[in-house]
Amino acid sequence: MEMPHVPTAREMMTRKLVTLRPDLPAVDAATVLLKHGISGAPVVDEDGHLLGLLSEYDCLRAVASADYEMDSHDSIEFVGELMSTDCVTIGPEMGLFAIAHEFVVRRMRRFPVIEDGKLIGQVSRRDALRTAVNLRKQMSGAHHHYPDYPEGRDPIRNYPSR
Repeated sequence: MEMPHVPTAREMMTRKLVTLRPDLPAVDAATVLLKHGISGAPVVDEDGHLLGLLSEYDCLRAVASADYEMDSHDSIEFVGELMSTDCVTIGPEMGLFAIAHEFVVRRMRRFPVIEDGKLIGQVSRRDALRTAVNLRKQMSGAHHHYPDYPEGRDPIRNYPSR
Protein backbone atom coordinates (compact mmCIF):
# COMPACT_ATOMS: atom_id res chain seq x y z
CA MET A 1 0.00 0.00 0.00
CA GLU A 2 1.46 3.32 -1.05
CA MET A 3 1.63 5.94 1.65
CA PRO A 4 0.20 9.38 0.90
CA HIS A 5 2.57 12.30 0.51
CA VAL A 6 3.00 14.25 3.75
CA PRO A 7 2.80 17.96 2.91
CA THR A 8 5.72 20.15 3.95
CA ALA A 9 5.89 23.68 5.30
CA ARG A 10 6.80 24.87 1.80
CA GLU A 11 3.53 23.46 0.45
CA MET A 12 1.24 24.83 3.16
CA MET A 13 2.90 28.14 4.09
CA THR A 14 1.54 31.55 3.36
CA ARG A 15 3.96 33.37 1.09
CA LYS A 16 2.36 36.80 0.94
CA LEU A 17 3.06 38.05 4.43
CA VAL A 18 2.40 41.30 6.15
CA THR A 19 5.81 42.17 7.55
CA LEU A 20 6.95 44.98 9.79
CA ARG A 21 10.18 46.93 10.12
CA PRO A 22 11.89 47.50 13.48
CA ASP A 23 11.82 51.30 13.05
CA LEU A 24 8.02 51.43 12.57
CA PRO A 25 6.23 53.21 15.43
CA ALA A 26 4.38 50.68 17.59
CA VAL A 27 1.02 52.40 17.18
CA ASP A 28 1.38 52.16 13.39
CA ALA A 29 2.27 48.48 13.68
CA ALA A 30 -0.81 47.84 15.84
CA THR A 31 -2.89 49.61 13.18
CA VAL A 32 -1.43 47.28 10.52
CA LEU A 33 -2.32 44.21 12.60
CA LEU A 34 -5.89 45.46 13.05
CA LYS A 35 -6.29 46.46 9.40
CA HIS A 36 -5.26 43.00 8.18
CA GLY A 37 -7.08 41.09 10.93
CA ILE A 38 -3.93 39.26 12.03
CA SER A 39 -2.65 38.55 15.52
CA GLY A 40 1.01 39.12 14.74
CA ALA A 41 3.58 39.69 12.03
CA PRO A 42 7.25 38.96 11.38
CA VAL A 43 9.73 41.81 11.72
CA VAL A 44 12.39 41.80 9.00
CA ASP A 45 15.38 43.86 7.97
CA GLU A 46 15.84 45.36 4.52
CA ASP A 47 17.34 42.07 3.23
CA GLY A 48 14.44 39.89 4.42
CA HIS A 49 16.19 38.40 7.45
CA LEU A 50 13.89 37.68 10.37
CA LEU A 51 14.60 39.92 13.36
CA GLY A 52 11.62 39.02 15.52
CA LEU A 53 7.85 38.77 15.77
CA LEU A 54 5.41 41.41 16.93
CA SER A 55 2.11 40.16 18.30
CA GLU A 56 -1.03 41.69 19.73
CA TYR A 57 0.30 40.51 23.08
CA ASP A 58 3.47 42.58 22.63
CA CYS A 59 1.38 45.64 21.76
CA LEU A 60 -0.93 45.14 24.74
CA ARG A 61 2.08 44.70 27.02
CA ALA A 62 3.17 48.20 25.94
CA VAL A 63 -0.33 49.56 26.63
CA ALA A 64 -0.38 47.95 30.08
CA SER A 65 2.98 49.47 31.01
CA ALA A 66 2.09 52.91 29.58
CA ASP A 67 -0.04 53.71 32.65
CA TYR A 68 3.12 53.96 34.74
CA GLU A 69 4.84 56.22 32.23
CA MET A 70 2.03 58.62 31.32
CA ASP A 71 3.54 61.62 33.06
CA SER A 72 6.93 61.31 31.39
CA HIS A 73 5.99 59.37 28.27
CA ASP A 74 7.27 61.66 25.57
CA SER A 75 9.06 59.15 23.35
CA ILE A 76 7.52 56.94 20.70
CA GLU A 77 7.89 53.18 21.09
CA PHE A 78 9.03 51.28 18.04
CA VAL A 79 8.46 47.72 16.84
CA GLY A 80 12.12 46.87 17.48
CA GLU A 81 11.65 47.68 21.18
CA LEU A 82 8.50 45.60 21.60
CA MET A 83 9.02 42.58 19.35
CA SER A 84 9.90 39.14 20.64
CA THR A 85 13.33 38.11 19.41
CA ASP A 86 13.39 34.53 20.67
CA CYS A 87 11.56 33.23 17.59
CA VAL A 88 11.02 29.55 16.96
CA THR A 89 11.35 28.99 13.22
CA ILE A 90 10.96 26.00 10.95
CA GLY A 91 12.54 24.93 7.70
CA PRO A 92 10.61 24.59 4.46
CA GLU A 93 10.92 20.78 4.35
CA MET A 94 9.43 20.11 7.81
CA GLY A 95 6.40 17.84 7.46
CA LEU A 96 2.84 18.41 8.56
CA PHE A 97 2.93 16.01 11.52
CA ALA A 98 6.14 17.48 12.94
CA ILE A 99 4.69 20.98 12.54
CA ALA A 100 1.44 19.95 14.26
CA HIS A 101 3.49 18.48 17.11
CA GLU A 102 5.40 21.77 17.50
CA PHE A 103 2.12 23.72 17.59
CA VAL A 104 0.78 21.45 20.35
CA VAL A 105 3.97 21.44 22.43
CA ARG A 106 4.89 25.10 22.06
CA ARG A 107 1.36 26.57 21.94
CA MET A 108 2.38 29.07 19.29
CA ARG A 109 0.11 30.59 16.65
CA ARG A 110 2.59 30.76 13.79
CA PHE A 111 6.03 29.60 12.72
CA PRO A 112 8.16 31.69 10.37
CA VAL A 113 9.67 29.54 7.61
CA ILE A 114 13.35 30.29 7.06
CA GLU A 115 15.50 29.22 4.11
CA ASP A 116 19.11 30.32 3.60
CA GLY A 117 18.69 32.73 6.51
CA LYS A 118 15.72 34.55 4.98
CA LEU A 119 12.02 34.59 5.73
CA ILE A 120 10.20 32.86 2.87
CA GLY A 121 6.80 32.29 4.45
CA GLN A 122 4.85 31.43 7.55
CA VAL A 123 2.78 28.46 8.67
CA SER A 124 -0.12 29.29 10.97
CA ARG A 125 -2.16 26.85 13.01
CA ARG A 126 -4.96 27.37 10.50
CA ASP A 127 -2.65 26.50 7.58
CA ALA A 128 -1.64 23.26 9.30
CA LEU A 129 -5.22 22.38 10.22
CA ARG A 130 -6.47 23.04 6.67
CA THR A 131 -3.70 20.83 5.29
CA ALA A 132 -4.45 18.06 7.80
CA VAL A 133 -8.15 18.06 6.91
CA ASN A 134 -7.33 17.86 3.20
CA LEU A 135 -4.89 15.00 3.82
CA ARG A 136 -7.47 13.18 5.92
CA LYS A 137 -10.01 13.48 3.09
CA GLN A 138 -7.49 12.02 0.64
CA MET A 139 -6.67 9.16 3.01
CA SER A 140 -10.24 8.30 4.02
CA GLY A 141 -11.14 7.00 0.59
CA ALA A 142 -8.03 4.85 0.32
CA HIS A 143 -8.04 3.22 3.81
CA HIS A 144 -4.66 4.66 4.74
CA HIS A 145 -3.45 5.31 8.25
CA TYR A 146 -1.43 8.37 9.19
CA PRO A 147 2.03 7.92 7.66
CA ASP A 148 3.93 8.81 10.84
CA TYR A 149 2.02 6.36 13.08
CA PRO A 150 1.97 2.58 13.34
CA GLU A 151 -1.02 0.73 11.90
CA GLY A 152 -3.99 0.92 14.27
CA ARG A 153 -2.77 3.85 16.38
CA ASP A 154 -5.04 6.84 16.22
CA PRO A 155 -2.88 9.98 16.56
CA ILE A 156 -5.80 12.07 17.80
CA ARG A 157 -7.13 9.77 20.49
CA ASN A 158 -3.71 8.52 21.57
CA TYR A 159 -1.92 11.88 21.73
CA PRO A 160 -0.57 12.79 25.16
CA SER A 161 -2.69 15.36 26.95
CA ARG A 162 -1.35 18.54 28.51
